[in-house]
Amino acid sequence: MNSGAASARPAPLATPVAEPLAHGELPSWLQRLGRHIGVRHVVVLLALLLYPAVANSFFTFQIGAQSLALGLVALSLTFLGGYGGMVSLAQMTVAGLAGYLVAIFGSSSLAAISLGWPWWLAVAFAIVLATLFATAVGWLSVRTEGIYTIMITLAIGVAFFYLAQQNYTLFNGFQGFNKIFPPKVLGIDFRAATPFYYLTLACALAGYFFVKLLVRAPFGVALQGVRDNPRRMHSLGFNVTAHRVAAYAVAGLLAAVGGVLLVWYNNRISPGSMNTGAMINILVIAVLGGMNRPIGAFVGALVFVLLQNFAIDLVSRERFNLVIGGVFLAIVLFSPNGLVGIWTQLRARLGARKAIHTPRRQQ
Repeated sequence: MNSGAASARPAPLATPVAEPLAHGELPSWLQRLGRHIGVRHVVVLLALLLYPAVANSFFTFQIGAQSLALGLVALSLTFLGGYGGMVSLAQMTVAGLAGYLVAIFGSSSLAAISLGWPWWLAVAFAIVLATLFATAVGWLSVRTEGIYTIMITLAIGVAFFYLAQQNYTLFNGFQGFNKIFPPKVLGIDFRAATPFYYLTLACALAGYFFVKLLVRAPFGVALQGVRDNPRRMHSLGFNVTAHRVAAYAVAGLLAAVGGVLLVWYNNRISPGSMNTGAMINILVIAVLGGMNRPIGAFVGALVFVLLQNFAIDLVSRERFNLVIGGVFLAIVLFSPNGLVGIWTQLRARLGARKAIHTPRRQQ
């Protein structure tokens, strides 16, 4: 019996050995990335690179840099929701924690609290600890689904908000920290509008292409399978909980980098930077742009920042949330996939019309 059972077992699969690259051949991951880069990507990249040359310092810093930094935080929610099927309201909390840790480990207006570490060491510790915090949030919330996951992450965010607001020993209470400036590296002062814009652009591009590659990697494909049918993935031998927690860790990394950029953008951090309104704003940005494409996070952030800066010319600042709510409601009603979904529908219709009106070649 035992020998027959042993012989019936399938032989273990041999681990594939990567073949050496030929002369001039690119790695497989770079080849996959190149196949998904089209003309529109090159045009958008050139426009982003040349943007400071045609825009003044206000549009470069206030619109461009802020949109990219907020988009990076929203990208973490887009990755979780669009590819993992998990909606977390704690992404701005992760970003806020990273900003607080930069102020605590680095330099700020409060020398009695800030440790004065070099900027690169403070940023590294801030990103690592914020990512670990996001992983712990994921470990607590992945055992629930739907509204319960949203409520758990919201409760964690609100709890951390009140902790920061009431703790003066470590977080300086409701006042927070001021004078948290970007560093000077190799003679480049990132306090200036143009250098800081290119810094946020580099981080945003890195996060965007990282997500694009990750969702096509085995982990990303398995995560989408967990999103669609977790029971089937579990029956196939995949650890559903581990994949979800790992997704929270990846999203936490993106949010932490965005939080560092935001604290440098504002030159300060306080509990108001991660209150309930800020948490909801990230959700609004992600839904506005579209949860099914990584680029949607940055499109939504751009629309949100433009409305935030110019809607007050039409309505009072107190009614800004009414404008955001109206735009949000219109997008949800007419395009559940956000602004990127509208663009995709227009491209599909134009492609269909072109195919109809294009005459067939004579045989």
